[in-house]
Amino acid sequence: MDQGASLYRRYLEGDDEAMVELIHVYKDGLILYLNGIAGNLSLAEELMEDTFFKLAAKRPRYSEKSSFKTWLYTIGRNSALDSLRKSKRISDIPIEERYDISDERDLEQEYLREEQKISLHRAMETLSSDYKQVLYLTFFEEMSNAEAAAVMKKSRRQIENLLYRAKLALKTTLEKEGFEYEGL
Repeated sequence: MDQGASLYRRYLEGDDEAMVELIHVYKDGLILYLNGIAGNLSLAEELMEDTFFKLAAKRPRYSEKSSFKTWLYTIGRNSALDSLRKSKRISDIPIEERYDISDERDLEQEYLREEQKISLHRAMETLSSDYKQVLYLTFFEEMSNAEAAAVMKKSRRQIENLLYRAKLALKTTLEKEGFEYEGL
C-alpha cells in the first residue's frame, strides 16, 4: 500500500491529521497537473481544493486498482473537466503573466536553467491539451504509461502513441525556437 492510500485509510478511520498530510504530499503536483488542463493557476488551485474537499466530504471508496496518486489525479481531472464544461472558461491570461521570469539572483547558471524551463513551458502551452497532459503526467509526475492511461481514461497503447506524438510536437516547437532540450 502506498503512502497516499495509507493516509487516506487513516483519514477514513477518523484521523483528521492524515488529511492534512495527504494534502501536503499531493497538492503541488496536483495543482501543476490541473494547471495544464485549466490553463489558469488560480483555477487550478481552486480545483485542487475542490478535489480534496470531495475526498473529505464525500469520502469516496478507493478500490486500490491503481496507485492512490493515479486515483486522486483522476478525481482532479474529472473536476477540472466538469468545471470547464460548466463555465466554458478559456484562459485569457497572457503567457508572460503565468510564469515569473524575473530572476533576482546574479548566478548566471541558475538564470539559464530558469530560462530553459520557461521555454519548455511556453512550448508546452502551444501543444494540445492531451499532449500537455501526457507529457506532464509521464515526465513531471513520473507516472508510468499505465497510470497515465488510467488518469486520462485511455488505453495504454493510446498513451504510448500520444506520448510519442507529443514528444515530437514538443521537440519541433523547441527546435523552431532554436532550443534543444536534452531530456527529449
